[in-house]
Amino acid sequence: MSVHAVVLIQCDVDEIGGAAEAIADVDGVSEVYSVAGEFDLVAIVRVPGHDDLAKVIPGGIARIEGVERTESLIAFQVYSKHDLERMFSIGFDEG
Repeated sequence: MSVHAVVLIQCDVDEIGGAAEAIADVDGVSEVYSVAGEFDLVAIVRVPGHDDLAKVIPGGIARIEGVERTESLIAFQVYSKHDLERMFSIGFDEG
């Protein structure tokens, strides 16, 4: 079983680029997006278990220079286009 989280991140405006690069290097972080709105960055975290979230979020992301605040959303269920395509192709042969 794996655990997925979306982490919303507010940064010091002068540190956004450096913080994004540092966050992307944290083990367990699969993607980091620069976004508009209340938050500056969004990180997607994928780890083996719930206990690993503490290592990645407060132990990793929140300690990066320039990060001022995080808000974490833990996923209950994961949906993706890839999974939907596979579901709808059941019974159809490729080729």
